[in-house]
Amino acid sequence: MVEEEARKEAMAKSESGGKITFFVVASCVMAAMGGVLFGYDIGVSGGVMSMGPFLKRFFPKVYKLQEEDRRRRNINNHYCLFNSQLLTSFTSSLYVSGFIATLLASSVTRSWGRKPSIFLGGVAFLAGSVLGGSAQNVAMLIIARLLLGVGVGFANQSVPLYLSEMAPAKYRGAISNGFQLCIGIGFLSANIINYETQKIKHGWKISLATAAIPASILTLGSLFLPETPNSIIQTTGDVHKTELMLCRVRGTNDVQDELTDLVEASSRSDTDSNAFVKLLQRKYRPELVMALAIPFFQQVTGINVVAFYAPVLYRTVGFGESGSLMSTLVTGIVGTTSTFLSMLVVDRIGRKTLFLIGGFQMLVSQVTIGVIIMVADVNDGGIEERYGYAVVVLVCVYVAGFGWSWGPLGWLVPSEIFPLEIRSVAQSVTVAVSFVFTFAVAQSVPPMLCKFRAGIFFFYGGWLVVMTVAVQLFLPETKNVPIEKVAGLWEKHWFWRKMTSKRDIQ
Repeated sequence: MVEEEARKEAMAKSESGGKITFFVVASCVMAAMGGVLFGYDIGVSGGVMSMGPFLKRFFPKVYKLQEEDRRRRNINNHYCLFNSQLLTSFTSSLYVSGFIATLLASSVTRSWGRKPSIFLGGVAFLAGSVLGGSAQNVAMLIIARLLLGVGVGFANQSVPLYLSEMAPAKYRGAISNGFQLCIGIGFLSANIINYETQKIKHGWKISLATAAIPASILTLGSLFLPETPNSIIQTTGDVHKTELMLCRVRGTNDVQDELTDLVEASSRSDTDSNAFVKLLQRKYRPELVMALAIPFFQQVTGINVVAFYAPVLYRTVGFGESGSLMSTLVTGIVGTTSTFLSMLVVDRIGRKTLFLIGGFQMLVSQVTIGVIIMVADVNDGGIEERYGYAVVVLVCVYVAGFGWSWGPLGWLVPSEIFPLEIRSVAQSVTVAVSFVFTFAVAQSVPPMLCKFRAGIFFFYGGWLVVMTVAVQLFLPETKNVPIEKVAGLWEKHWFWRKMTSKRDIQ
């Protein structure tokens, strides 16, 4: 295939002698703390919403419904229990501010570098966590969520770029997947804290305020982060400084090939032009489509539906509130472990193979869960215990599939497929689209669950078929290709080459 030949040619021009150094590992571990912020917020917000004292204080109507449901033991009512517009606003407000922040972060990242954006993300998240932990009313809670959204918007825009640019080509997948691993660690940490604090009267305060710990680490650590060579050449044009940083991060003085690629990429990057307008040019059509499609597909995998509905499934087999939180911990461990496994194999078997395996795995799990829930609805919500436990296993299988495919690759692939001249703005578009559809899903899942019940699993199962086929047909394999050579793959792709034939790249 022409596409495969282009990939091998790009690999042949890979960085000479590039290797993993302690300097790179330490820098990337610190930067990846931005993922912990996002993961912790996802986990903690869902956890506190299941805490009685939190609901009673801020969302008394939901608390009253929950208590009535508990007394009546009405399983069917679980579908509609959290269908509250105010409660949904609490959850979704983060994504509104995150959407705006990530678009602003594009200019900061492009003009001043990746490091300032990471710092600003940490500061905003720190402020939001302090305000959230001390909230006295719903208004304070929502303002806190807006600040958290600003932090997540800046971090999600800049951290994946930072990791992809710091990593050697043959390890880029593993290092970049560290962002999703940190999201999983943050989510798991939040669930552990929620499990302990739910035993305390005002435990929700501890859960919300503890977000200040990773935010403080990121904020302080970002002050000592080095800037990426790609960012140095883009913001300063200083070739000598870029070469020194390249030698340091690659652990070798033989960096001339990569330096040449960076200088050529920088020469095509006009910092005075409107990058958003440039992204709309026909020659960047493949990148624009992927910037829109990948985050959309990541959200319509149905991961948020499964995460939202898992506690309901666990309650149907008699786990109770504490047991439900413990089961959520188990799925969190499964997701984090699968992401770690993805880090080990992504640079060996490739991105598209993981997309295929994970997509099929999630599809089978979704459809099977839907069938079991349909049977339960026919039987007035009753599920035999053995089938209930089968659903728990299927949720874990589904989460594992997401954990080594669309979870990490949804961040990795966009961060590596954009050429330097549009990389910052394209990443902003990717994160912004992610926030838009996360917001849409958060708004729509409660009423959809209430109305369609099991049908929602088949709805998202259909999207899994579409995205799995689309990735295999329209996304080139980027395994082991130097980041500044990835753009050349589009020129050889069977579908995109007509649009990219006029690119001025080698």
